[in-house]
Amino acid sequence: MMKFLKYFNIIFYFSCCFFSISVFSSENLDNKIKELTLELRCMTCQNQSVYDSDSEFANDIKIIIKEKFNEGLDEKEIKIFLTERYGEYILFRPYFNLKNLLLWTFPFVILLVSLGFFAKRLKKAQSS
Repeated sequence: MMKFLKYFNIIFYFSCCFFSISVFSSENLDNKIKELTLELRCMTCQNQSVYDSDSEFANDIKIIIKEKFNEGLDEKEIKIFLTERYGEYILFRPYFNLKNLLLWTFPFVILLVSLGFFAKRLKKAQSS
């Protein structure tokens, strides 16, 4: 009877460890999916994230992301896959590359032009 209890305790502890690890990995995967889907734009909704959307497209993207994580891909590889499939519009923050250089630098160019314009007007007003 003592041996049975000893073996039962060992089996019980191992099964508890196994199930707690599987629950933790499931929570970790769900957290990774949530973080990634918050960075993606739903193509059928108006600038709503995939995570916040309940559209059919968003649900399909969530399934694809879960499958890709289970295949062993990381966030960057999944983003590359999705941008090749749906275009860069799916990303809330587009890549910083030569194609998007104007998009990233345009606010700074406008700021510099505005500062130059105001400095010129200020100089003209002071000289008058």
